[in-house]
Amino acid sequence: MKKRIIIGSRDGKLAVIQSVAVAEYLRNAYPEWEIALLTMKTTGDRILDRTLDQIGGKGLFVKELDAALRDKRVDLTVHSLKDMPMEIPEDLPLLCCSPREDPRDVLVLPAGKDSLASDAVIGTSSLRRQLQLKKLYPEQKISTIRGNLQTRLRKLDDGEFGALVLAAAGLKRLGLENRISRYFSVEEMIPAAGQGILGVQGRQHEDYSYLAGFGDEDSAASAMAERAYVRTLNGGCSSPVCAHATIRDGRILLRGLYVEEKTGIIRCGTQEGAIEEAERIGILLAAELSGKKEAKT
Repeated sequence: MKKRIIIGSRDGKLAVIQSVAVAEYLRNAYPEWEIALLTMKTTGDRILDRTLDQIGGKGLFVKELDAALRDKRVDLTVHSLKDMPMEIPEDLPLLCCSPREDPRDVLVLPAGKDSLASDAVIGTSSLRRQLQLKKLYPEQKISTIRGNLQTRLRKLDDGEFGALVLAAAGLKRLGLENRISRYFSVEEMIPAAGQGILGVQGRQHEDYSYLAGFGDEDSAASAMAERAYVRTLNGGCSSPVCAHATIRDGRILLRGLYVEEKTGIIRCGTQEGAIEEAERIGILLAAELSGKKEAKT
């Protein structure tokens, strides 16, 4: 009997493209198998008139997909790792992480524009980005925008916003790299934990050895460090806590941002160590910055 694998995905264009990347890997690796895609709209995709912290956080982007896994309507699910909650259910483990696409944030201007107007309103859905943008563009007004990437670009081009800040990874995966006006370095704008990485989730105690060739060890280590940092600080989608890791010659450098809730003071710092200590590095940096120690430069 032909083996059939059903992949669960959010129904947005970007989410489908990301899930198709996993499907194509499986089709190439196992041409005799049947690989199918089941898409669905999540609660987070349906409620667009409020910010994520007002409606329940990142879990609303995975709730329906988690249910489909538990009900065995799908065999695995594909997510943008930055959209996954920091606490993952034990019965639905993270199986692997994809190679990382460009993790940087970028500035996008309206079609036909080549500079940011002094009165331009910059749109972003992320408090993390808002805080860092205030340092980069202290004179600009920053406003919240929700919706999928195509919806945001339409609002931009219709004149509702003078610029957007988006993830480079999503634009590149959609073939919209030409819309990027400026790349922010990871020092200027620390990305969200897991940005640019796809996470594949499945059921506990099932055999997913067929995904071994899809996963990337460096991405997994980076994600482990970044997510450990945010998780230690109890950061979610409503928190401006964020971290980004880079790996070179078997060592990992983690850069983190922390905002003291009572004072609003922003701290940034770094922690470095062996790649095998990725999770510990995230925990150490969280302890350093939240403990009010002097941030490293």
